[in-house]
Amino acid sequence: MENVLEKLMEWGALYGTKVIGAVVILVLGRLLTTFFANLVGRLMEKSRADRTLTGFVRNLTRISLLVFIVIAALGALGVETTSLIAVIGAVGLAVGFALQSSLSNIASGIMLVVFQPFKVGNYVSSGGTSGVVEEIRIFSTILRTFDNRKIIVPNSRITTDNITNYSAKETRRIDLEFSIGYHDDLKLTRNILERIVRADERILKDPAPEIGVLELGESSVNFFVRPWVKAGDYWSVKCDLLEKVKLTFDDEGISIPFPQRDVHLYQASAV
Repeated sequence: MENVLEKLMEWGALYGTKVIGAVVILVLGRLLTTFFANLVGRLMEKSRADRTLTGFVRNLTRISLLVFIVIAALGALGVETTSLIAVIGAVGLAVGFALQSSLSNIASGIMLVVFQPFKVGNYVSSGGTSGVVEEIRIFSTILRTFDNRKIIVPNSRITTDNITNYSAKETRRIDLEFSIGYHDDLKLTRNILERIVRADERILKDPAPEIGVLELGESSVNFFVRPWVKAGDYWSVKCDLLEKVKLTFDDEGISIPFPQRDVHLYQASAV
């Protein structure tokens, strides 16, 4: 029993201080990592840097500092960090081949931050989904749909797909089509559409809205209506126009025909 106690005391004297030092490095390092990461974020916010870039750099700073802290803690335990770094490099190379998709996500995340095809708060469509960009992380981008669903899209899927940014421009054009019957008053219809568009103050005067006959269809005369609005008013104006046109057409007796064909029957004479 005495030999066991002596061994424990020797082990404690030899490794106890190293273990305590490693724990202190990990605890303090974790606190300092959070402090410096937040400090970097605040400095970038004060310099009015883009929110997308700020969040990405904050996360990258936190991860980088944590790696150095773990290496420092291992060094305090007496682990040869020089050889450890070489081992980590070799392991990293092997893991890199095994995790090519993850590395591709990291590279794609850097590309999204550097080239900025979209920013936090933009409404985009890419990677097979659409939503408002909430955050661009190292591996993935977080989107929020209009019905408040959270979608996590790998960065590599975004950079390898077409990106449609609906918020990139301050204004958007609404493309609408309305059909009337051939027996309906063409000039009256045009006046109604012009009156409805002119009455909506959200529709921009410049560029001027366009209204005209698009085509003479098989069973209808088709009008196009193309007003310009601010990007934030797109959906509300579009829905209001559709409702107002339908109600006004009903009041003015203008029909909205459905596809139809004339069928003529001929009776063959008996032989």
